[in-house]
Amino acid sequence: MASTRVRFTVSYVALSMGVVIVFAIVLYFSRLGLAQGQLYDQAVQFADGILGDIRVSRQNGYPLITQDSSLGGANISRELRFYLERRSGYFMVYGKDTVVPIYNSAQVRALSPIDGDSLTQYALRLRNPSDALKVTLVADTANLHKLFIIARRGGPGLEPEITRIVVGIPDQFVELSGQLLVGTIFVLLPFVLIAAAGVAWFMADRAFAPMHDLTEQLEAITDGRSLHRRLPPDNDNDEVGRLTATINAMLSRLELSFAALRRFTADASHELKTPLAVLRADVERAMHPRTTREDRMVALEESLQEVTRMSDLVDSLLTLARADEGRFELAHEDIHIEPLLRDVYETATILGETAGLSIAMPSIADAIVRGERPRLRQLLLNLVTNAIKYTPRGGKVEIASVLKPQGEIAISVRDTGIGISAADLPHIFDRFWRADRARSRAVERSGFGLGLAISQYIAQAHGGTLVAQSRLGRGTLFTLVLPVAHPHPQSAARNPTPASNSDFTDS
Repeated sequence: MASTRVRFTVSYVALSMGVVIVFAIVLYFSRLGLAQGQLYDQAVQFADGILGDIRVSRQNGYPLITQDSSLGGANISRELRFYLERRSGYFMVYGKDTVVPIYNSAQVRALSPIDGDSLTQYALRLRNPSDALKVTLVADTANLHKLFIIARRGGPGLEPEITRIVVGIPDQFVELSGQLLVGTIFVLLPFVLIAAAGVAWFMADRAFAPMHDLTEQLEAITDGRSLHRRLPPDNDNDEVGRLTATINAMLSRLELSFAALRRFTADASHELKTPLAVLRADVERAMHPRTTREDRMVALEESLQEVTRMSDLVDSLLTLARADEGRFELAHEDIHIEPLLRDVYETATILGETAGLSIAMPSIADAIVRGERPRLRQLLLNLVTNAIKYTPRGGKVEIASVLKPQGEIAISVRDTGIGISAADLPHIFDRFWRADRARSRAVERSGFGLGLAISQYIAQAHGGTLVAQSRLGRGTLFTLVLPVAHPHPQSAARNPTPASNSDFTDS
């Protein structure tokens, strides 16, 4: 396939050729029209000159017409013939008889009989003084004539003896001018096209030089390891500058995506490596011939736990993949918040008893939101289990909801656990992220680090937001804000005073 530069050059040359041809056609017909006007003016001058000769002959007292029966009727006099024979060209003089001319010039008499009769017939068609007609006499192919003929009346002092004259001007020089024009254009056309091709190639080279540089620089960025490179900005070319800025922005997004993909792959591999190793060890232990029945059952139970753990990881990854592809579809229905919170509270109470925690729901407001109940329950359980997991024994977890004046409902999950450092707080919604140090050592198996990422996707899919506030050693507060679909008639809170956030703000 031809390059853009070649296509641009070919298009420019074709356009130049078309312009030259159109210009030649317009010029040819313009020149032809101008030549026709010049022919008419020359014919008028020629006819006026003949009329002048006739008037001079009359002023000198010479007769114009003689009656000669031997010649078959009226004819011009010898004196007038003397004046007219001195003029060369095609012309005919008519007397009273408008059908047959009383005098034909030497050039007219030299025509073949067929051409002479044709010229006479054409002359009879010119009735008005300003009539003009272009005729072609082709009977004598060896002596081809093309005449531009007009008719002129005799005028005062000449009629009725001389009624009119008909003159003809050969148009060979007009045709020669057109042929010369066309021939000149065809001779110059190759040089014009060569020049146009050179100019087009030079312009294309100048125009596509920045694009060529961009292409070479982009070819150097062939893998994810070179995405840190950026194209130099072009401030002299608006189009190329905009393209460069767009490509740089795309490279920035790609760099972040590749970094996230590498981190995601490494974290997923790490998360799967441990349960697979445990599963392999348990299977090998269960298959050992010296393993007792009780030890084999223990190994199989541990294997089942690891399989369940990996299944949860795969389900979480599938949920995030669907969210990234925009296929996080919800079955929208009206959901009452109060029954949902009570369900989550009952589950949290059971989990809290095992962990030695106090679970409370000091205030609760009801509202109706649009969404999918299982997904919202999953979100709230993720927040509750996180709070229970990172709160030491004797701590407290609170669940509350309050209506906001903007037509929203805020659901909060507060704990008195170990908290999150300010440096780690911006990353808690990242995939596979788990804070190092205190939170990672707080529990033996701290999870995959996908629960909060999934929770944030669920909140966004319901048109809401999920934010976190925390201080190291003073607990964490997660707040889910959802838009209210229909106000509930019994939406007043059981305890209208919401929990304070002052524990999680820097003084």
